[in-house]
Amino acid sequence: MYANYPSLLDRPVLVTGGATGIGATLVAQFALQGSRVAFVDVDERSSERLVNSLAGCRHVPLFSRSDVTDLQALEATFKTLAQQVGPFRVLVNNAANDVRHAFGDVTPSAWDQSVAVNLRHQFFAAQYVANGMKPTGGAIINFGSISWMLKMNNLAAYATSKAAVQGLTRSLARELGPWKIRVNTLVPGWTMTEKQLREHVTPESRKEISKGQCLDCPLEPEHVARVVLFLASDDSEMCTGQDFIVDGGWV
Repeated sequence: MYANYPSLLDRPVLVTGGATGIGATLVAQFALQGSRVAFVDVDERSSERLVNSLAGCRHVPLFSRSDVTDLQALEATFKTLAQQVGPFRVLVNNAANDVRHAFGDVTPSAWDQSVAVNLRHQFFAAQYVANGMKPTGGAIINFGSISWMLKMNNLAAYATSKAAVQGLTRSLARELGPWKIRVNTLVPGWTMTEKQLREHVTPESRKEISKGQCLDCPLEPEHVARVVLFLASDDSEMCTGQDFIVDGGWV
């Protein structure tokens, strides 16, 4: 069961990377709260399937195809979506790609691409929605990762970007605080999404997770979504510039 947050009813919410995994769970849970949810992703088929599955909600989520690394197109997409659902009161910077890469194989272009997907767009997404939030206040939730805290192999560009997200959050919290715009980092552990189960979770890694977490049970997207809903709601009105770790006690 999820808590019900009256302040999220009819609230315009924007989620990046909302087609699958944690992002899809976020879109669904905001829709079930009665929020006016818009989301962007490059996966059109999964996005359309998600929208159809939520057809009975108070507000059916609005999807627009957009690549978060194309900043000019992203800004235009945000403006169009805001015209349809209203100025966004919540931004969830969820889009990311934790592609593995051996140390010796990383090229400058691959490094830049990882930073663009996992870090750069979070700043500019916040910049694009901030003016719309200023009259009423709002909440920005940036997604980090425990990967850099665990010193994981083959993730240098991703882990570096995710470590930087926590610095970005602190800077934006100070920058936007005068307008009652709250900025926090959601730091998930190894979450059992379809992609992780398909590509990365093995019997050996399950043992590693079981050994590392204090709570010996799988971390699911729903566990992460519950905290995001709280941070998006007025119940967290004095929470800003903080890291909210949801990892079963691994770090």
